Amino acid sequence: MQLDQILAPIKEDLLEFDKKVKDYIHSDSPLIYQIANHILKRKGKRLRPSLVYLSAGACGEKGRMLTQAALAIELIHTATLLHDDVVDGSSTRRGQPTVNARWNNLVSVLMGDYLFAKAFKIMMETKSQPLLTAISAATERVSVGELLQIQECFNYELDEKSYLNIIREKTASLFTVACESGAILSSPGDGHRRKFKTYGENFGIAFQIRDDLLDLVGKEEKTGKEPGNDLKEGKITLPLIYALKNAPLRKRKEVVKILDDGFDQDGFEKVLLFIREEKGVEYAYSRAEEYGDEALSSLSHLDGSQYKKALADLVLFAVKREK
Repeated sequence: MQLDQILAPIKEDLLEFDKKVKDYIHSDSPLIYQIANHILKRKGKRLRPSLVYLSAGACGEKGRMLTQAALAIELIHTATLLHDDVVDGSSTRRGQPTVNARWNNLVSVLMGDYLFAKAFKIMMETKSQPLLTAISAATERVSVGELLQIQECFNYELDEKSYLNIIREKTASLFTVACESGAILSSPGDGHRRKFKTYGENFGIAFQIRDDLLDLVGKEEKTGKEPGNDLKEGKITLPLIYALKNAPLRKRKEVVKILDDGFDQDGFEKVLLFIREEKGVEYAYSRAEEYGDEALSSLSHLDGSQYKKALADLVLFAVKREK
């Protein structure tokens, strides 16, 4: 299914979200206005806002201030992307120039800071202490995940457990709190809230494993980025981790040398062939599916509804997507 079909039950909510996000990030500052317009041109999947609305709907009653929670989480996510692009030296995102490429690194960092401030100002409007606590904790987790990833760059000894911890903090944390926020604002009880946290975390891990796979085997015309970027930046992901762990020592040393030497396109093809031969791609697919299954199982407590179905379909989308 296409993403817009999956999200049909919350179409009106997302229209309100799109309108509000423009209102909130525009400013009297001409520079902020220009950057905001640039950011809004590269409209993302809006998965985190969607999870806020869907989790609330699946609880059987949509609470107030859902759009504020969705806005806060999405602005935090966008701020982390602006900072990521500076750290990674990225020049494009979703097929468009990054803020640091269009302006400079300083502007990108400060715009990210501006969005963080906006997000926390929006959260205060909800007057929900549980929501503020949950989103603040998730934001801290994202920062920890970013630092862990930087720390482990070019570490070819990285194991699967450490990799999963990085993506649990860096990526899954905001998916988790998006689901949790819908439950908090709909007040279904702590049992529902815990189940939605479990769904969000497993969904986020499955999503990131698939994202890492797309960096290796995705098509540039669909993903909007050249394959192999993670490897060039020293980000060690699950397909490579598994291949290095299971390869004979000689092959492992050969591949690590290619990676250490700053490989070119020919080097990338050799590394990719190595990963495929050692079943790294196949293994990562299977792990993404396992985490997807865990996410699905956490929905079993819910009554049947269009929102529950959408949450289930989103898992399949996350595991099978091509961009």
